[in-house]
Amino acid sequence: QVQLVESGGGLVQAGGSLRLSCAASGSILSFDAMGWYRQAPGKQRELVAGITSGGRTNYADNVKGRFTISRDNAKNTVSLQMNSLKPEDTAVYYCNGRRFPVVDYWGQGTQVTVSS
Repeated sequence: QVQLVESGGGLVQAGGSLRLSCAASGSILSFDAMGWYRQAPGKQRELVAGITSGGRTNYADNVKGRFTISRDNAKNTVSLQMNSLKPEDTAVYYCNGRRFPVVDYWGQGTQVTVSS
């Protein structure tokens, strides 16, 4: 059972940056895709960014151009660089690892708060 542990959340002012990291207890190559999701109070969890084992990325429209997902297979980590943060980016951010067809592994989440 692979465990995912997020780090890097915190409080930042609007316009600032944060970098989230997700460390896996095993090889991230065992996942077909990895991603970052977020959930704001009263809202459903939504995909922020994803990256396949081959390095293909996809982003939610509202973070394109501001967020960048990357992976380091040697270190078994996936990162999310978040720039130009907005108050609406405030949420708990979760790391996800997916094995197709749909077997999901989740981290415990890390809080990101963007003040205006």
